Amino acid sequence: MLWTAAGVVTLAFLIALEFAARHYGLPGPITNQAREVIFAPKSGPLLYASMALMLVVLPWRQRFIAIGAAVGIDIVFFLVRWAVDAKMMFGNGALWVIIACAVIAVTRRTGPERVLLLKGVGLGLLLVAGRKTGDAWLLITSKTRPQVLDQYVATADHALGNPSWVAGRIVEATGAVGAHVLDYVYIQLAVAAVVVALYQLRNVASEGRFPGHHLVRTFLVIGLLGPGIYMIYPVVGPIFAYGADGGHWAVANLWPDTPPSVVTPQHMPFNEVTPRNCMPSLHTAWATTIFIHSRRGPRLLRYAGVFWLIATLGATLGFGYHYGADIVAGVVFAYTIDAALRAYDRGWDRAGIQLVVYGTVVFTAFLVSYRYLPMEMARYPWLFGPLLVLGMASVVYGYMRTARLWEPKAVAAKPLEPQPELV
Repeated sequence: MLWTAAGVVTLAFLIALEFAARHYGLPGPITNQAREVIFAPKSGPLLYASMALMLVVLPWRQRFIAIGAAVGIDIVFFLVRWAVDAKMMFGNGALWVIIACAVIAVTRRTGPERVLLLKGVGLGLLLVAGRKTGDAWLLITSKTRPQVLDQYVATADHALGNPSWVAGRIVEATGAVGAHVLDYVYIQLAVAAVVVALYQLRNVASEGRFPGHHLVRTFLVIGLLGPGIYMIYPVVGPIFAYGADGGHWAVANLWPDTPPSVVTPQHMPFNEVTPRNCMPSLHTAWATTIFIHSRRGPRLLRYAGVFWLIATLGATLGFGYHYGADIVAGVVFAYTIDAALRAYDRGWDRAGIQLVVYGTVVFTAFLVSYRYLPMEMARYPWLFGPLLVLGMASVVYGYMRTARLWEPKAVAAKPLEPQPELV
């Protein structure tokens, strides 16, 4: 019943976004996804990552058959597109395999096998749908929020030392190589999440069930709730509000060379193209989630989680997509949501409720202070800067402490009873 309800809600949400996008004269998430059955996909790696998530419910022999079918279909599409000189991109084969598995689950499977395969298909399609709904949300934010709050966040960011301006100069100093590496990490964040999720879900086929809590759940919930905050707190980012990419809409062409001066912030109008997708930084939230869920993996996966988090922070700041205030809020946002999902899975004990409430209060306090106390934060950075970092660190510490309480305690070995001596 839970999966059915989730499916109905997701479908209704996609239909609503489709109508909203159509209202602004652009195709919505359903149309864009349907086009990728035939036309060149926007992201081939994402479609193959989605198929990989679905394959966790299949035995190894069927996984190899599915992968071979996907590659074969993509080769056919590649040859046809090459012959007609169409846009080249792979990924159609992966989508076809996902759809075929859905048909097989309905027509050829029964009982628990059908349910498990449909869950796998739903998991793969949710990752794809998440990307499409995100694109629709970004369109809606740019059309419905003509005023942005960048001046408020940029002023408050003085409390953290204007890290976007610092990181931007560092990225420029690294040249093309550093920029390309960070750009790849930034773009392929979902693929990195799938790698961690595959490790967590590696036993689904043998056990016949999904674990209670895994990375994909947190990843999708962050993507669902984050755009709602974009609507409440629209921010475009320093490279647009203070850089050359903003054109005549920008305050001035300052990023990344000259931090903005401390003046009374105001609402500022902006174009209807640039997404208002800064507060909080969802890329930071997703990278933080990858870091959290990689902690219980092997050493290589833990190192990869650390690298992806650091590189994502470098990209979000160094490319001018986010302010430091966005990053701090994104970390708190990620830990709070992951704590809420873990608490839900455990049945909402007292420790879980306290942690979620505390994280929500800290996150709300951050947003309120950015909006109503930016001048004070800029004038007293020695006070508000440490307070922001301390607030973020307290949520992280609270999560770690509560997670240790939730971990199953090892059962102490029972001492052996003395045996009678044989004479």
